[in-house]
Amino acid sequence: MGKSLKRDLMREQLAHHAAKLIAEDGIADFASAKRKAARQLGASDTQHLPSNREVEEALHSYRSLYQHESHPDILHQLRTEALICMQQFSAFNPYLTGSVLNGTAGGHSDINLTLYSDDAKAVLLFLLKSKLAFDDGMWRVRLSGREETVPSYTLSSESGTQIHIIVLPESAHHSGSRHPDTHASISAVQALLVSP
Repeated sequence: MGKSLKRDLMREQLAHHAAKLIAEDGIADFASAKRKAARQLGASDTQHLPSNREVEEALHSYRSLYQHESHPDILHQLRTEALICMQQFSAFNPYLTGSVLNGTAGGHSDINLTLYSDDAKAVLLFLLKSKLAFDDGMWRVRLSGREETVPSYTLSSESGTQIHIIVLPESAHHSGSRHPDTHASISAVQALLVSP
């Protein structure tokens, strides 16, 4: 009993330290934050790192305790920038995902969007026609139980925030895999912006 309690306390301590690193140092990657927290707390050999969910919960707590004055404004700004971009790409049924949606985003966070199109080049042509500066690449995702590679694009908002876009086929849009906690449509983001 004592050993499992000690391990759970270490997990909790690692989750909170990783959350602090994300909030204060701008580490965007949960895995990196967990490894750095383990090193800093002298537990670098642990195989018992907290889950991303545990770090996310600790990050919500940290922001509400220590950044309760600045965080709502930062989050509102990021969500506003996301909405502007989503409206630009409205023809592709955009959805907001990640930390800007779940509320853990901070001043160093990126915006993550998912677009849907069966024409892999349609989003690329839209970017070119709109004369938007972007970097293109590929992203690995699991679709219908298989690993697939899909197009991805990175843009910058007017404030310099990185916006990462992945393009999935229409069938993924209709698969029912989207959940309101993890995917928000334009109307859902608009609702977030008007709620206190």
